[in-house]
Amino acid sequence: MSLDLDPAPAAGRHSRSADDERRPRPTRGRTLTRLDLKVSPYLYILPFFVIFAVFSAYPIGYTVWIALTDRSPMNATISFVGLDNFVELITQDPQFWNAVVNTFGMFVMSTVPQLLIALLLANALNRKIKGQTFFRMAIAMPIITSTAVVALIFSMLYAREFGLANWLLDLVGIDPIDWRANRYASWFAISTMVDWRWIGYNALIYLAAMQSINKDVYEAAALDGASKTRQFWSITIPQLRPTIIFTLIISTIGGLQLFTEPLLFTSGSGGISGGSQGQFQTITMYLLDVMNTRFRWGYAGAVALVLFVLIALMSTINYLLARRISSDK
Repeated sequence: MSLDLDPAPAAGRHSRSADDERRPRPTRGRTLTRLDLKVSPYLYILPFFVIFAVFSAYPIGYTVWIALTDRSPMNATISFVGLDNFVELITQDPQFWNAVVNTFGMFVMSTVPQLLIALLLANALNRKIKGQTFFRMAIAMPIITSTAVVALIFSMLYAREFGLANWLLDLVGIDPIDWRANRYASWFAISTMVDWRWIGYNALIYLAAMQSINKDVYEAAALDGASKTRQFWSITIPQLRPTIIFTLIISTIGGLQLFTEPLLFTSGSGGISGGSQGQFQTITMYLLDVMNTRFRWGYAGAVALVLFVLIALMSTINYLLARRISSDK
């Protein structure tokens, strides 16, 4: 009796085992996948932190260090002075406090009407009107206009002898104003420059936020008899709370760093001093004056850090006030 054994299955089993040995092990794939999930997110965000470290963290750290020294290009040696620069700045420098008052005065005079007008303008453009696209594009034109051109035009408008502003005042029987020599007049003139340039920018931000509000809410309010004004204050404003807080903080940062408009408002080599008596010199102008005219780089570092603290403090106060007001409503 003979038994026929088929060798094919054995050969097949041998072939499959050989293929299994050549095939990559599943554990290697799982290890690469696990490594990718752990490492890839850090590689994606690494460029941001590198840029932040080079252009933000390092300058801040260097400013802190230089503010604690008497660094100056006029002296070859650098001495550590501790908090002496800050003590002198706060207790013995009336010019710095004059710049602080000027900065906050122009900040309030420009920011409050700027955001209010931008809000009302955005609300008007959010409705269906003829030429809607044209008007929406038109309010963005001041943003792309050169600041130097804006300053030149407004300097002509506020000229003492032949300016349009004094001509309009003369029509109503008011004496001409020297917009550059008078402190509060210069604040007003510079604030109008800032407002003209940035009202459209904030209006576009508000308009984009208004477009995301559900229209059904307005329709329901209209059916209940709510007027357009009532809808604006009861629906639009509460829905825009995060956007209003954002624009308020951004305007605070920009307002306390005001530099170009007051610098170009006057002419001549003394423009950095903000007028003959510093009537519209801002903190950033004073900072540049200390650094490039007095060559006290360590003292300028102290000015920069105090400005940083003021901006952070004002931004926090504005954020808390905006949240409190909106929550009360």
